[in-house]
Amino acid sequence: MAYIRKFKTTSGATGVQVCYKQGSKVVRTIHVGSASSQAKLSKLLREAQGIIDGDKKPLFNLDKYNKKEP
Repeated sequence: MAYIRKFKTTSGATGVQVCYKQGSKVVRTIHVGSASSQAKLSKLLREAQGIIDGDKKPLFNLDKYNKKEP
């Protein structure tokens, strides 16, 4: 099972990681990056979701419902 972890860094930025669990134990962590603005954070979250999804085709196309970043 994989999930996206967001956390505050010591510098005040928001870090993004992809964590993989087996049972209740985290067995692998990939650090995607850290962001100090909402636009950068959105980009990192999309990248993290891409890592989780890999080559899987999405079941639904939700692009028309997603808020566009300025």
